This record gives sequence, structure tokens and C-alpha cells, in this order.
Amino acid sequence: MTELSYTHIDSPVGSLLVAGDDDALHYLCFPNSPNAIAPRSDWHQTDEPFLEVRRQLTAYFNGELRQFDLPLFLIGTAFQKSVWQHLSTIPFGETQTYGQLAATLERPKASRAVGAANGSNPIAIILPCHRVIGGNGSLTGFGGGLPTKEYLLRHEGVLTPSFLKD
Repeated sequence: MTELSYTHIDSPVGSLLVAGDDDALHYLCFPNSPNAIAPRSDWHQTDEPFLEVRRQLTAYFNGELRQFDLPLFLIGTAFQKSVWQHLSTIPFGETQTYGQLAATLERPKASRAVGAANGSNPIAIILPCHRVIGGNGSLTGFGGGLPTKEYLLRHEGVLTPSFLKD
């Protein structure tokens, strides 16, 4: 396996750990997440491979970017990868339910499995798992915490007074 590098990127939702190699981003995670990863002893700390990641995240949080365009390296089962790849197709400012996502993947009874895959997404924000909500419109769980999910959805214009009433 390729040696990974990592850095931390400050954001409005806290410090984000990003890790990858010269070819692709492998991880973007929240440090307080139950699934948080810590840099491993064989990882090298450097900003160099992550300049474009930093630029795109800054543009996203400044409201100047709606779709990320970064090379990603995903490690997971075929089902997990299908869920994660679908996340990138959910448009900025829109949400889908776990059930809708399962139906899109032609696995209509797999909403719990979709939730589990969504919860193990290794590249948060860029693969926007925050755009997946409960069937009743609830925000449900999120690796970065519900306040972070709420912040991201407000930032994208999803959480408006009318959304919160429904």
C-alpha cells in the first residue's frame, strides 16, 4: 500500500483530518466522530498533497463551490462503494432519505444497510453523507455530530423554516 500523508484543515465545523497519497484523497473526517481515525505512525504530515482539497473546502464553506472535483480512493465493500459514489450525485442544497437512496440503488429494502454504509463514509463533506436524512425528515445520526450536520444543511440552504415545519 502507498504511504499516506495527512494534514488538518480548519473549517467552520472544526478541524478536519485529511489523508491520502499523491494520487487521491483517502480520508476526510471529523476528529470528534465515533469513526474518527488518527494519523498512523507510518503517515507523513505535510500540507503539499492537500492544497487543492484545502482550496475546494474553503470555496465550499465560502459559498463559492457546490460540487467537489477531487480524485478519491475508496476502500470498502462493493455495496459501500455504490452508496458512497451515489452520495456525490445528490445535488448541493438537496437531500435524499435513506429509503430513496436504497431504491435508487435498486435495493429498496436496504435502507438500514444504506444507513450503515453512509455512517462509515471515509470522505465526509466531499461525499456528502450529510445530505441523507430520515424518512420522516429527521436529521438522524451523523459522524460529525448532529450540530455539524445541521450546520452543513443550513449552509446549503436546506434547513429553512419551512423544512423545519414539515
